[in-house]
Amino acid sequence: PGIDFKIRTVDIEGKKIKLQVWDTAGQERFKTITTAYYRGAMGIILVYDITDEKSFENIQNWMKSIKENASAGVERLLLGNKSDMEAKRKVPREQADKLAREHGIRFFETSAKSSMNVDEAFSSLARDILLKSGGRRAGNSGKPPSADLKTGDKKNAKCSLG
Repeated sequence: PGIDFKIRTVDIEGKKIKLQVWDTAGQERFKTITTAYYRGAMGIILVYDITDEKSFENIQNWMKSIKENASAGVERLLLGNKSDMEAKRKVPREQADKLAREHGIRFFETSAKSSMNVDEAFSSLARDILLKSGGRRAGNSGKPPSADLKTGDKKNAKCSLG
């Protein structure tokens, strides 16, 4: 499997925010691509699988990589995916919540299968990016500010504000 690319548009207070999502599924062979892509990132989504402890342990490595490669002040978001598989849970919600608090980032549990909290998570990150950018609109340069959203484990997204 290669890198999956999708465009997702969210509406934040009447502003359309375009997110370009690059899903590497946490594959190590894409690590050089993703670390190079951090440099212009305004947002990074770190995704782990709640049924896979190893994927959660990898979040620490991605956090370190983000600290080393991303711009200072990049917005980050932690997502525990597959929340629809509670019976197979290996990563307690409290453990992820604690990690998110230690790093000062938001945390959501999501289900890509049922779409639970997916829109809320993307909107939350887009809203935080918009607030950090001062909510500016395209106009000065004629083109909207652009931002990358990246995830250490699952997704790498580019975000255009405008």
